[in-house]
Amino acid sequence: MDELLGRAWWMLALRGAAGILFGVLALCWPGLTLLLLVAMFAAYALIGGVAAVSAAIRHHSIRTDWWLPLLLGLCMIVSGLIAVAAPGVTALVLITVMGANAIVTGALDLVAWVRLRRRGRTQWLLLFIGSLSVLFGVFVLAFPGAGALALVWMIGTYAIITGALLFVLGLGARNWRSAVLREQQNTPLHS
Repeated sequence: MDELLGRAWWMLALRGAAGILFGVLALCWPGLTLLLLVAMFAAYALIGGVAAVSAAIRHHSIRTDWWLPLLLGLCMIVSGLIAVAAPGVTALVLITVMGANAIVTGALDLVAWVRLRRRGRTQWLLLFIGSLSVLFGVFVLAFPGAGALALVWMIGTYAIITGALLFVLGLGARNWRSAVLREQQNTPLHS
């Protein structure tokens, strides 16, 4: 898993950048209409999903657990497509889609954290991101009647925090592969 993420570090960084952008836009325009919020969420989910699927497919020959980012990306793409296909959805349906997306992607981030064998300084970010996503999703689904403005602020803050953490994780993962290669070069060969 560490080699896969090391090669596909850009997927994490792109997912993080999309989250930060989505969050900043949501916080800058707290009076967003539901339609604009749906469009922003759809763009965020589709960009992150396509990046994850692309990375998984591109690097599927590295390890057998390449399916994790593939599954994550497909979940995000499905969430984005639901938002695009039904832009006039009610707030409750949008909240349900966002909450379910957060729970599923958070759970997959936690699975990736468990399977990650590297003990890098940024590995804990996957644990934190996955936990935060699951908690956010549970909260959103448990309290769907929250006011629209509170929902926008909550979604924006969540997107910025997880986006920043994913971006940092992506930059850290970029160095994992070179560290593994250095370790392999320094390990004496046994004949």
